[in-house]
Amino acid sequence: MIRIGCHLSSSGGYLAMGKEAKSLGANTFAFFTRNPRGVNVKPMDVEDANALCAFLKGNDIGPLVAHAPYTYNLCSDKEHNRVFARNSMAEDLQRLEYLPGNFYNFHPGSHMKQGSEAAIEMIASALNEVMFEGMHTTVLLETMAGKGTEVGRSFEELKAIIDRVNFQDKIGVCLDTCHVSDAGYDIKNDLTGVLEHFDAVIGLDRLKALHVNDSKNPLGAHKDRHEKIGEGTLGLETFRQVVNHPYLKTLPMILETPQEETKDYAKEIALMRSLEETKGEEIHENRDGKDQ
Repeated sequence: MIRIGCHLSSSGGYLAMGKEAKSLGANTFAFFTRNPRGVNVKPMDVEDANALCAFLKGNDIGPLVAHAPYTYNLCSDKEHNRVFARNSMAEDLQRLEYLPGNFYNFHPGSHMKQGSEAAIEMIASALNEVMFEGMHTTVLLETMAGKGTEVGRSFEELKAIIDRVNFQDKIGVCLDTCHVSDAGYDIKNDLTGVLEHFDAVIGLDRLKALHVNDSKNPLGAHKDRHEKIGEGTLGLETFRQVVNHPYLKTLPMILETPQEETKDYAKEIALMRSLEETKGEEIHENRDGKDQ
């Protein structure tokens, strides 16, 4: 069974998120480590975090894909912005130690006309400052659409950052289906080819999670505008390929599609599950049992 979920609000606490995920039919989910467009963070509630860990284990939910706020920019042209992002990320990673074994996803940032090479050095340097020996969270760089001066618009840029990170066992990638299509990777017509290219450049062992979003834009538009599954330019068949692809079907998949209310994700989670093909697995089990 695929691991599929959506972004949930942490305003009600950790355990509340777990219960909401279960009510939606999700067996993974994402949440922002603090206000997604601000700086505020609630005091750490260790008891609540422990309760969530027990709930996740008891209900076979996870791994989770925590998300850094959009305001972080480790390669900003303004030092105070870089310091804010670095300090906040360091705090996020320390807090996530109370939810061990999960992922922390972030947008690499925008170089603000400083150039991607300078940005790559700044991002990697910051990661080497905030990551630490023995940490239990894997940090994920997100594939980006390439709008403006975004870093991470190509697999090669992500690889350049990864190569400079000291903690090689705790760094990976989250592939966003809308972003990679907007960046020019044709997952609609050649998903396997795109993944083989990813493998050649970065290595599929680094691919740890997916953001599953349709796109309002054509291939290579570099605009990053998400659409509901099956209602955008990627189309439903693309997501049928995604949930059944041998390279992808075991990864946690997070929906970030436009919905009026969180409860509306239940229908989309069910839609994604309906695309999963199980017939082949049943045949395999029959053969193992020598029923055929």
